[in-house]
Amino acid sequence: MPRSRQIPPAMPHTEAAAAPESQPLLERPGVRPAGVRQLLRDLGMPYVSNGVIGLIFAGSGPIAVTLAVGTAGGLTHGQLASWVFAILFSGGAATVFMSLLYRQPLGFAWSIPGTVLLGPSLQHLSFPEVVGAFFTSGLLILALGATGMVRRIMAAVPMPIVMAMVAAVFLKFGTDIVASTQANPVVAAPMVAVFLVLTAVPALGRFLPPVLGTLVVGCLAVAASGQFALPDGGPILATPVFTLPEFTWAAQLELVVPLALTVLFVQNGQGVAVLRAAGHNPPINVFAIASGAFSLLNAGCGAVSACVTGPTNALMTSSGSRQRQYTAAVVYGVLAMACALLAPTLTRLMLATPKEFILALGGIAMLRALQQAFVTAFAKAFTLGSLVTFVVTISGLSLFNIHPAFWGLVIGYTVSRLLEPTDHGSL
Repeated sequence: MPRSRQIPPAMPHTEAAAAPESQPLLERPGVRPAGVRQLLRDLGMPYVSNGVIGLIFAGSGPIAVTLAVGTAGGLTHGQLASWVFAILFSGGAATVFMSLLYRQPLGFAWSIPGTVLLGPSLQHLSFPEVVGAFFTSGLLILALGATGMVRRIMAAVPMPIVMAMVAAVFLKFGTDIVASTQANPVVAAPMVAVFLVLTAVPALGRFLPPVLGTLVVGCLAVAASGQFALPDGGPILATPVFTLPEFTWAAQLELVVPLALTVLFVQNGQGVAVLRAAGHNPPINVFAIASGAFSLLNAGCGAVSACVTGPTNALMTSSGSRQRQYTAAVVYGVLAMACALLAPTLTRLMLATPKEFILALGGIAMLRALQQAFVTAFAKAFTLGSLVTFVVTISGLSLFNIHPAFWGLVIGYTVSRLLEPTDHGSL
């Protein structure tokens, strides 16, 4: 069979800035969609490994955050199971469809910052009121994506400033490796050692990808140390539950705009930046429209907004040939949809492992992405704006319930425009 067309390289910033005027509203794929035969030819162990690691990452810490917020907000077990089902299924379905269509690793999940900001709201708003805000924010995200505004705004912000935001968000994954190794050396230290050996010796790394080796050794260390504690009982299959939304001004004013901004410019912004740094050309408007559509699907099951995910995309682009990385996303998406049906069981399995295992695994898998974020942010131009973005994001500044990463971009870009006019003039 003839060789398939390759994915074009990511556009430089100057080209991306001009693109919103010339590109159609819905970005067209640069290649033919991947069929089953093409997928099987491109699939390989590194991509299976990256997809599995992406699922483990999404199905552990982020699920734990979701359960903690929902439990504190008084949600029933049925509502929690429905929430977990929706975010896994919608993220998996969007990932498989988009990745095969564009033949790029386009990973979707759900808004973790959006989940966190729901914590205080669930203390004084009813769950039907929060679900009403989910529906409205989904419509707002969909409408903004349909206008093409999101792509124009993202094209105006220099990539180094965006990557400085990504570096600040991803930094904790790096420090988690150190903290986990200190807190639980029996589990984390062997994982770090195996990763270093497999990375330092390319012949071994080709036989067993470093991150996959880290996962295997971590599982063995957890089992050998007796730290796997699986609780008894609980449901096996998830059952979607529809919560009748209630639309009140209090909930709409408190949640809709923060949820929409978090999805479009914090979560999707991270995903776009990570994919561009890995050499891909993600469809920004289609991302926004898909996020809005799947957010409405999530809202029907009482779940938070869908979005493109920075960390998971970083994991799926961490190794292998760029033209074949979409297969890692397909593996992640298929497994996510399967696990959606077993959401309660998956959650119990993930929470049965020590938290240091998950933190060390996620941190090790994210090292290359963190390195690339720092290199892109501070290598050449816009260094002051990037530094301000990094500092503001990592400071935890939160105004009007909006994530600090958004304010980091706004303040960093403003400072850069004022104090780095030469860099902006060279665009």
